[in-house]
Amino acid sequence: MAHEIDYRIHGEEMQCVEIELDPSETAIAESGAFMMMDDGIEMQTIFGDGSQSQGSGLLGKLFSAGKRVLTGESLFMTAFTNIDTGKRRVSFASPYPGKIIALDLLRLGGRMICQKDAFLCAAKGVSVGIEFQRRLGTGLFGGEGFIMQKLEGDGMAFVHAGGHIIQKDLRQGEILKIDTGCIVAFTPTCDYDIQFVGGIRNTFFGGEGLFFATLRGPGTVWIQSLPISRLASRVLQYGTTQRKEEGGILGGIGNMIDGDGW
Repeated sequence: MAHEIDYRIHGEEMQCVEIELDPSETAIAESGAFMMMDDGIEMQTIFGDGSQSQGSGLLGKLFSAGKRVLTGESLFMTAFTNIDTGKRRVSFASPYPGKIIALDLLRLGGRMICQKDAFLCAAKGVSVGIEFQRRLGTGLFGGEGFIMQKLEGDGMAFVHAGGHIIQKDLRQGEILKIDTGCIVAFTPTCDYDIQFVGGIRNTFFGGEGLFFATLRGPGTVWIQSLPISRLASRVLQYGTTQRKEEGGILGGIGNMIDGDGW
């Protein structure tokens, strides 16, 4: 049984989540997610996620923590425990602009599949593992969707995503086609696969990649409008590529207007 925690999400585009802990309650978080906490909360670095599913032996803990490395996470997590006699609060912030999604695993069937690096924090007892997409096509061409995170348990978990979030409830047999990087999370009742875009012009000149993900209902899927990989790629492209007008008269005038010409 995961610890029962209360929470409140603050902000619009740069969100943080405030978790209220009763005495002896614990929240776990990824390294670097911590924002602030009240006096009376003890912070401790733990190996893995601290859940029962990782086992009590050293080998079980090593195996469980090692799987997290494949999803881009650290071997260690941080546990925040209320050692005082009253309620205390601890806050966690997402690492880039976007939204925080609260997932009640008890109401969602006890299991969720998430994009790697999406996990932010959770109640102690929630297991953070790895989910391999077993289909050959998904493994070869799935890109960001091949290795995903698996959240299991009956407590609250929080994931973060970039841009705006859209939640879609798929009916039985309903199909949704999505860019692999735009998937944040989905219930395991959804059937996940990879589909070829098709068409010569789409393949060579479309600029959207050769494959996209398909999710078939029934189930629920959360979609982000701005994956961090897309944002980072655009920033890198802008920072390393000189625009055509920058070397001419128009570029010079533009830089003077912007205050960069002197």
